[in-house]
Amino acid sequence: MGDAPLTDLAAGLLQVGALLALLAAVYVPLGDYIAHVFTTEKHWRVERAIYRVLRVDRDGDQRFPTYAAALLAFSFCCVVVLYLLQRFQPLLPMGFGRGADGDQIPAGMAFNNAVSFVTNTNWQSYVPEQVVGNTVQMAGFTVENVLSAAVGLSVAVALVRGFVRSRTDRLGNFWVDLTRGVVRILLPLSFVSAVVL
Repeated sequence: MGDAPLTDLAAGLLQVGALLALLAAVYVPLGDYIAHVFTTEKHWRVERAIYRVLRVDRDGDQRFPTYAAALLAFSFCCVVVLYLLQRFQPLLPMGFGRGADGDQIPAGMAFNNAVSFVTNTNWQSYVPEQVVGNTVQMAGFTVENVLSAAVGLSVAVALVRGFVRSRTDRLGNFWVDLTRGVVRILLPLSFVSAVVL
């Protein structure tokens, strides 16, 4: 019994050490890659297709108010879509009768979940396996985990550009940053992580 706290401490220190070693090993190549992704002028074919669908001027830089408005509008739309997915879960495939007695997820819970996933806090006040069906988990929560991380990357990139481009009022293009964050960084990292795990 007396060795358990020491063993837990050792395991915790080993995990922290392993994390620090991994970060030290990848921070230069990954950081250089991320910098290249957000500074290159070239657009991949799949990105150009996304820009066409969204009607985005891929080469147009935005001022701060426009960049911020695009970010907030996108996040608001994500909250609404995620809220509606949860509320209409009984009508969706692979709902498996989950929710409040196979009924809709309560409005307050759906709103809380939507906001928490869009803000990347992922706070939940329920057991997801008992309340949320596969469609909401896959098309809602999982997609939002990627999109909210891409929004966070976009904010960080805009902040860096704000410092670097102090003589101009242009921060880049939110839609380009969001798309590149998903297509070039998060999806490849997800694939590699899935293979490793």
